[in-house]
Amino acid sequence: MSYFRMPLCCLLLLVVLAPQAFAASEKASAQRKANDLIPYTPPDKFLNGNFIADEMAPAYVFGTVKAFAASRACPVTWLIEENERSRMDKPANPAVPAEFTLYLEEDCPDKVVYYVFIDQSAMTPKQWIDWRQQFHKSKAEKEYTAAVALLDKAVADGVAVAGELRFIQKDGELQAKHPEEVLKVECKFPPLYDLKQGKKLTP
Repeated sequence: MSYFRMPLCCLLLLVVLAPQAFAASEKASAQRKANDLIPYTPPDKFLNGNFIADEMAPAYVFGTVKAFAASRACPVTWLIEENERSRMDKPANPAVPAEFTLYLEEDCPDKVVYYVFIDQSAMTPKQWIDWRQQFHKSKAEKEYTAAVALLDKAVADGVAVAGELRFIQKDGELQAKHPEEVLKVECKFPPLYDLKQGKKLTP
């Protein structure tokens, strides 16, 4: 059936179901090329999972990654580094937790924003802690010990975490503002769970 013969409601449905069908702007295409990024469809477990926005001492758990992507005002596309995509095709090592860096590109007329996520949907909170500690060694032991206890409490309350928003880039520049504050204030994406208080938040 030709798109031109489809009812308007069907056309709108196609747009909603296929947000990555938009052609990237010239600026977005240039940034993808400079960073060796290619389009990618993340796993449902990651998209349907909640996320944190602080690596060492998260204060909140935010809603699903999918909901955050849908809340963006401009067209979005999920991207991944080409070498990271190639790593996925290699046999998994059960002793090494699988985490991957994924880029949510928001392509606006005046800017291109990257929300850089870590897909940790294959990990438990303790596995996430153990994996991160090898990079930060003992200097972060207290912070990580506290974080795993808070995350375990969230899981017990039915708020599991599948990803982490690591940082935000705008037109290639790393943003200095804390990602949790950017989400709450600039993105108007309120947290779902207060880790320090150990309770769910009412919208």
